[in-house]
Amino acid sequence: MDVNAAVAAAAAIAGVLTGVIAMLAFRWSERDLKRPTRTSLHTDPVLPPGVDTVLSVLRSSAVVLDEADAVVKASSAAYALGLVRGGKLAVDPMLQMARDTRRDGEIRQVELDLPRRGSGRGEALAVSARVAPLGSRLVLLLVEDLTEARRIEAVRRDFVANVSHELKTPVGALSLLSEAVMDASDDPEAVERFAGRMQIEATRLTSLVQELIDLSRVQNDDPLEDAEPVRVDELVAEAIDRCRHQAGAKQITMAAGGTADLHVWGNRSKLAAALGNLVENAVNYSPARTRVGIAARRVNGSGGDIIEVAVTDQGIGISDKDKERIFERFYRVDPARSRATGGTGLGLAIVKHVAASHGGEVTVWSSEGQGSTFTLRLPEAGQARDRAHQHPAPDEAGQSADSSPDTPPYEPLPAPEVLP
Repeated sequence: MDVNAAVAAAAAIAGVLTGVIAMLAFRWSERDLKRPTRTSLHTDPVLPPGVDTVLSVLRSSAVVLDEADAVVKASSAAYALGLVRGGKLAVDPMLQMARDTRRDGEIRQVELDLPRRGSGRGEALAVSARVAPLGSRLVLLLVEDLTEARRIEAVRRDFVANVSHELKTPVGALSLLSEAVMDASDDPEAVERFAGRMQIEATRLTSLVQELIDLSRVQNDDPLEDAEPVRVDELVAEAIDRCRHQAGAKQITMAAGGTADLHVWGNRSKLAAALGNLVENAVNYSPARTRVGIAARRVNGSGGDIIEVAVTDQGIGISDKDKERIFERFYRVDPARSRATGGTGLGLAIVKHVAASHGGEVTVWSSEGQGSTFTLRLPEAGQARDRAHQHPAPDEAGQSADSSPDTPPYEPLPAPEVLP
């Protein structure tokens, strides 16, 4: 019995050891199967730890390429820009940069102009592309969209050039007129004539500098800093009073009408300046013995009630091509007429910025030979504070406002109150 028991015990121990060895062998072989081989690295590349998270928060468009130029990882912005199509990098210069970097490990950067997808106007997309090695087998491509930055820089360049030109004209005229006054010191009539011209140029220079200050102020200041409920009737009366002298000289009748007792929320001085610029433009660009109307009304909008203040003239109107640009700084439909009226080309740009910073907009309807209607649309007081935060001020390009070339936004005002 002792011998049989010993044999049985030895057999049991041997069976247990065999099971343990088999289990260990199975676990070891399973670990070997999970270990990546050279082939699996080539066919299914893995990003280094943390890279995926970093790429997901980058503002730049990111693309990771493997040894076969296949896209391993691409951000949604890269697809939106059209950099990646069908799992491949679709921009040949960037693909060549990636291959060169993979070969020598050197970081490369270049700026390119790419065709914009879905645009029939031939606009180019300006980008900056930077390629760097990512580990030993992958290449990282970062692409930054420079289109907006280049556009803003071009606008600033044009703005500086226009300011220099506009300032140079009256300053040069004042210099020449002062010399003429000195040469004509013995001729009182000539001195008086030249002095009158100097006053005109000095006034033009003062207006230009003031409008530059106003434009800078409405761009940089918070319109709600000194906000208050503002009566639209008071803004209209102030705008009419501001232009009373110019209108009287041309025998232009100014009429106010529409709904009374309307209020908007905002900075009173900026709103008065915006509406005053619209009325002043209407007077300056209207023929003699015509009529300028200012009407206010309340309309229903998707976000609440809107106050519309329309300024209508009987001038020559604005062509369709000019309507697209009239809100740009220093743009003038008729430069010769602007010189005669003393216009600087900044008034409508100021109106555009004031309207947008108050959560509204300015629109224009015009037909050549029939006159123009500029409409300032602002949220009614009580709703304007929220709207103003939801509508940022326009960019420095001063994009034009919406326009409707077919029908005017207002019927003729019934029995307006004439303010001589």
